[in-house]
Amino acid sequence: MNCCSFFLDTLLEMKNGNFMVDPSSTVGGGVVDVYGEDCATQHQFLTPWTVSVASGYTLLRDPRHNKGLAFTEPERDSHYLRGLLPPALSTQGLQEKKLLQNIRSYEVPLHKYVAMMELQERNERLFYKLLIDNVEELLPIVYTPTVGEACQKYGCIFKRPQGLYISLKEKGKILEVLKNWPERSIQVIVVTDGERILGLGDLGCQGMGIPVGKLALYTALGGVRPSACLPITIDVGTNNQKLLDDEFYIGLRQKRATGKEYYDLLEEFMSAVKQNYGEKVLVQFEDFANHNAFELLARYKTRHLVFNDDIQGTAAVVLAGLVASLKLLGGSLADHTFLFFGAGEAGTGIAELIALEISTKTNIPVEEARKKIWLVDSKGLIVSSRKDSLQHFKKPWAHEHEPLSTLLDAVRAMKPSVLIGTSGVGQTFTKDVVEAMAAINHRPLIMALSNPTAQAECTAEQAYTWTEGRAIFSSGSPFDPYEYNGKSFVPGQANNAYIFPGLGFGLVISGAIRVHDEMLLAASEALANQVTQEHYDKGMIYPPLTNIRKISAHIAANVAAKAYELGLATRLPRPANLVQYTESCMYTPNYRSYR
Repeated sequence: MNCCSFFLDTLLEMKNGNFMVDPSSTVGGGVVDVYGEDCATQHQFLTPWTVSVASGYTLLRDPRHNKGLAFTEPERDSHYLRGLLPPALSTQGLQEKKLLQNIRSYEVPLHKYVAMMELQERNERLFYKLLIDNVEELLPIVYTPTVGEACQKYGCIFKRPQGLYISLKEKGKILEVLKNWPERSIQVIVVTDGERILGLGDLGCQGMGIPVGKLALYTALGGVRPSACLPITIDVGTNNQKLLDDEFYIGLRQKRATGKEYYDLLEEFMSAVKQNYGEKVLVQFEDFANHNAFELLARYKTRHLVFNDDIQGTAAVVLAGLVASLKLLGGSLADHTFLFFGAGEAGTGIAELIALEISTKTNIPVEEARKKIWLVDSKGLIVSSRKDSLQHFKKPWAHEHEPLSTLLDAVRAMKPSVLIGTSGVGQTFTKDVVEAMAAINHRPLIMALSNPTAQAECTAEQAYTWTEGRAIFSSGSPFDPYEYNGKSFVPGQANNAYIFPGLGFGLVISGAIRVHDEMLLAASEALANQVTQEHYDKGMIYPPLTNIRKISAHIAANVAAKAYELGLATRLPRPANLVQYTESCMYTPNYRSYR
């Protein structure tokens, strides 16, 4: 056992007045609030422990406890800070104002990203306060689209580790590696192998920016404690020759391991996670290539608490937008025809959840519901005559129809009311395609979901212009509002950030041991219910991200309720008011007073 682990165990056993917060404060998924992170404990005094009581220079270097100029006069005396800080006193609000001005002074998004990461490394609470209060402005900086460029250049901007790197070198020792992480009470792990980072392809070890960014959103948007989050990159090599030739590349310099060697490493990893952190730690698979993403989800979903955001999270957020859009389109989901351009993990995951929702609402078999959904891949419309050559996850979507080679042909033949892009290829919803959608539908729903922005199938401006302002549009990356013929349109963003933080937090606070499809439907339903008439009047099918903490609380409560209903929750008894309980468990970034 390392010294940090020993100290933390000792700390949790302390019963006297030196305990950091009231030891009964365990609302956050049943885990003691060691660092005073939850709303429910925010008015209690805190002792800033590290390996000993943090004081002086050590305290200023500890991002979890550092408050900079916001340390009060008594705190400066009791923690030996005199002379280490300028004499001025500040407030967290004033610090936030200054930092926001600094961030806005950078013109290059990557520079803003680096500034935000540096803030996270020196003052954790101020980082989250800034992100929570300015989420619409800063979300595109800490996550997509800027995080894509950050991953591409991660070797150059890397300064200090923000998570665990587990490579083939650690085979047989993964449990020991997990124990090197200083926190014991981990509740959410986001893991990637870097093979399919956004729409940018294989970035190898430099994909670490994705787990780091996702977990920042778990905290800022969903309320999961930062101390309970663990970013992990599994490094099995890269097939990106440019990275292998880059002298600053930070990962293994070898081609990717595949087959038995790959899956044996993942099996050891999953077993070590359960052994070290228990049954109820959520493992989110992120940006794995299609062939591995489906296999890992199928292999572990019945044995571990696992979730794939690219397959399930994307599906849930798109389904929420579709359910909300029915108030503009009319009818039910079963009344509409859906056409996908892109049949990878995102496209097939969305399609399957739509079929499940139709089946649930109409009591028809899922196989029958699938017939309302058509997919186009790089070889054209997926039809039954192609079935023998299709990957297994595409086969359920091979319906009876003559082969069609282009998206435009498919639009004209299938006459969809909803067009969804998950291809990862920009500008594929051409003028002809969009105009064909407008000719078929009075209000065509066009969802250009590929990330980052350059990979979007079309822009908001194109969708509104080519449909003469009749389109209902949403995308994966953000687009600015657009004015057409004197009317302002606000594009929706089908951002997974609406779903995964609340979904994950609902699993944590209920102590769920498995993720069930009905939980995804519950998350989608909760998100769709947050869209108001005011939003519909602007053509929006998603609520504004400014309300994301409230939205996440409702999603978490709905997911937790479903976990209790399905008998998958272990936090007993069930709280009487799940929304109120969820809000009390959420992380708050406000500074604490130190004794």
